[in-house]
Amino acid sequence: MCGIAGIVSADGSTPDERLLRAMTDTLVHRGPDGFGHLAMPGCGLGHRRLSIIDLAGGAQPMSDEHARCWVTFNGEIYNFAELRTDLEARGHRFHTRSDTEVIAHLIEEKGAGAFADLRGMFAIGAWDTQARRLFLARDRIGKKPIYWFRDARGLSFASEIKALLALPNCPRDIDLEALDLYLTYQSIPGTRTIFRGIQRLAPASVLTWTPGAEPAIDTYWRLDWSRKTTLSYDDAKRRLRELIVDATRARLIADVPIGAFLSGGVDSSAVVAAMAECSAGPVKTFSIGFPQKAFNETRYARMVAEQFGTEHEEFIVEPNAVEMLPTLAWHYDQPYADSSALPTYYVSQMTRRRVTVALNGDGGDEFFGGYERYRALLVQALYRSTTTPALREVAERATRWFPERLRNHGRIRKLRVFAEDARGPADRFNLSLFNAREFNAAARRRLYSPGFAAALGPSHAEAYFLGLMAESAAEVGPDPVEQALRTDTLMYLPDTLLVKVDIASMAVSLETRSPLLDTTVMEFAASLPRSWKVTRTENKKILKEAHEGVLPHDVLYRRKMGFSLPLAHWFRHELYGYTRDLLLADRSVDRGYFAREAVEALIEDHRAGRQNNASRLWALVMLEHWHREILEAKPAPSHLASPATVA
Repeated sequence: MCGIAGIVSADGSTPDERLLRAMTDTLVHRGPDGFGHLAMPGCGLGHRRLSIIDLAGGAQPMSDEHARCWVTFNGEIYNFAELRTDLEARGHRFHTRSDTEVIAHLIEEKGAGAFADLRGMFAIGAWDTQARRLFLARDRIGKKPIYWFRDARGLSFASEIKALLALPNCPRDIDLEALDLYLTYQSIPGTRTIFRGIQRLAPASVLTWTPGAEPAIDTYWRLDWSRKTTLSYDDAKRRLRELIVDATRARLIADVPIGAFLSGGVDSSAVVAAMAECSAGPVKTFSIGFPQKAFNETRYARMVAEQFGTEHEEFIVEPNAVEMLPTLAWHYDQPYADSSALPTYYVSQMTRRRVTVALNGDGGDEFFGGYERYRALLVQALYRSTTTPALREVAERATRWFPERLRNHGRIRKLRVFAEDARGPADRFNLSLFNAREFNAAARRRLYSPGFAAALGPSHAEAYFLGLMAESAAEVGPDPVEQALRTDTLMYLPDTLLVKVDIASMAVSLETRSPLLDTTVMEFAASLPRSWKVTRTENKKILKEAHEGVLPHDVLYRRKMGFSLPLAHWFRHELYGYTRDLLLADRSVDRGYFAREAVEALIEDHRAGRQNNASRLWALVMLEHWHREILEAKPAPSHLASPATVA
């Protein structure tokens, strides 16, 4: 795993190697084992290396044997040995064991068509010296990032925005609509970023640019949800398990120690089971827990570790959130408000002390239906089909009779939200479940200052999600859960979850690999009928039943907990004073985004128990830290990561 950067000049001049060095210096956490720079007429490439395969011979940038195609590459290609054999049969000659060299030869052979042949995770920058053409490419689901901007000088790209910000000509104007999207979704979805002019390349995309022309961006892969399997349910269970084992085996290739995150949930446990089947020796597994029982899953992780005889380590941490937040904000480059980034950082930090590569269970929820809101969509469909509009109106009014102190707590809150939102169409109901109504359009408008609201103009943030739902309906049909599953794989998975894991793990120089996001597993999951995944009473049905007799029953059929933090408690107690001081400081208020009295109301209503504003407050806190650590910053975080307290 690595960090990449590059500059392609519009006039064919040789980029300044000092600029390449400045870019890659910001990426040292992604590649602490070495660096490389290459400046040539028209193009400069930079690289920071985390050595995984061919430790001696894998230095980058790297070219084919004719030095026609130069590559800087972040990721792992799991089928590189097969591709190499085929290329050798066609006359190509290799000098290393690196998958990077295979990419260079493949681009020489196929140009933009090369990337569809790659099985793995990748962000690639490649320069064809003969055609004077740049290629930028990302893997199918978007595990590895690549950002870029173009101006009159040329086109620049990098693994992280902070590397682009090292360039004097990099755009720094804030995109107000992106900020509105951030508050709506906790991260900025799609190809836009917080900066106008800087873009993120979409998953499964190839950007091709020849100086003097416009960049062309093409999609080389789309997941087809319309074609369903002809296998029986029992055969599909067996096939699913085979695919997971095969995908896991492919991800065990490395010249460094490998382990696995083990949360005790179905997804990571299934991966550990597959690792145990494929490995000659004991698997190394790592879990993280918290003192609060409601947030601690370690006993389930321990069940799986004992069943497979893993070398298991647990870390119970007391996160010092106040000290960690500036570090998180610096690493995430742009506002990011999924609070599970904090425990993900901690488990990555602890795991990196023992191994360089860790497998995880990412993708199981989105492809096999793990979220409760999928079942809620089925309940809503039943509710709308068996009740009249008048009866639904009565049910909504009835929830208002609860005392105010109870309306926002536990099951009563869920009942009230369901009664209020389930009257509408499925796409709107899914949207309300997705963002938990935390910052819907009305809530954002109440928060915004008059000046910011006027500058922003009409907000269209919800249209992004609803547009994907409409697109999904056109492909998969009227089933709201199928629509939600497809939408989540296009938005929530690549734009929030994979961003979280990539940044948190790379912050500590740990490579993570995701067997459940192998192309074969994703395509098979999309072919399965929804009823094999989600019913009104069960999530991940086929994934669980495929592992009956493999994983402990209590692990398969326990209630989903999620990788969350006690935020509500923190903002009422430990973080109350800190939050007031941070968000109500003149420095913060003077940014002009929010009305001071609206921010203060969020803080005080939460402390008094009138509202659960924990997610809203976290989003505002992370936004303010982003301003301080990135926009007003230095080339390195002002607070180095504080070690967790380990029990």
